[in-house]
Formats: sequence, structure tokens, C-alpha cells
Amino acid sequence: MRRRIERPAPEALGVVERARRAAADEGRAPRVLFVCLGNICRSPAAQGIMEKIAAAKGLAAECDSAGFYGGHAGDLPDRRMRETAWQRGYRLEHRARRIRLGDLDDFDIVVGMDDSNIDSLHSLADTDVRDAKIVRMTDFAVAHPDADSVPDPYYGGAAGFQFVLDLLEDACTELVDELLKTDND
Repeated sequence: MRRRIERPAPEALGVVERARRAAADEGRAPRVLFVCLGNICRSPAAQGIMEKIAAAKGLAAECDSAGFYGGHAGDLPDRRMRETAWQRGYRLEHRARRIRLGDLDDFDIVVGMDDSNIDSLHSLADTDVRDAKIVRMTDFAVAHPDADSVPDPYYGGAAGFQFVLDLLEDACTELVDELLKTDND
């Protein structure tokens, strides 16, 4: 029998709390970076979803996305992801870029989409402070408690893009709700 994973994950909640406090102490919005492999499907979709949900709930947040593969640098998100997202009311206009070490300083929360992204982020993080900002997107997927990653839909069909958006909407909604909490909650 599979053990049910607690969502949101306690470790991820600690990252969010530290991010919320750091942003408040500096009088600025929390900064969130979403990371996948090519920065043309999952991470730009997460960025667009997070921005829309945050705006709707009154959260000022600075969001961006990046990838480990630089071959798509400067490209718009994959056409299939843009079209699927558009059907749900999201406009994805981010231009792909490669992640930089400085991103681990500039952002309060760095969100990886799958095990490979998480491992690569931990390898990139050369200090405990940088490493402590890394979380998994599905750590916040409360309606998908069995999902351990956001699968890459690039080589799949339309259903894969729909499922990715379902996961991202779930996780981004919870992430926004956690960022909106106060120390009194």
C-alpha cells in the first residue's frame, strides 16, 4: 500500500514561510522562480498560472521561469502549451531562458517540476542558503496527493498538456494561499 504524502509538504511550507518573512522584512513582494528542463512547457505555464492566481487573490508576487537546457533560449512557450493555456484563460508570453546561479540569490522560492530538475537545482546550489530555497511543485498539489512530479508533456498528446495545467493550477493556488498567510494564521 502506498503511503499518502502530506500536502502541502511541511518542508515546502518552511520555505514559503522564510520567503514570506524575507520579503516582508525587505518591504517587497515575494519572488518565485519556476524551473523545468527547456523552459517552454511546464515552468512558463506555472509562471503564467501563478501570476494570474496571485493577481486574482490580491498577492503581489514577482514570478519568472527558467530551464536547464539553453537550446530554446529566446523562444516563446511551446505552441501546444500556449494554446491549451489560452483555453483556460492564461496568456503565456515568457521567453525561454537558461537558469543562472544568481537566480538562487534573486528568488525567495525556486520551484522544480520533477526529480531531475530538483537534483539539478541542488547541484547548482553551492550554499545551504541557496539550497534551502528549492521546493518541488507537487509539494503544493493538494488535490493531486499521489503526484510526485509535474510530467513533461512535450512528447505526449493533448491530454498531457491538460493534466499538467490541472497540476499547476492546483499547486499554484495552494502556493498563493500559503504566501498570503500571516504569522497570525
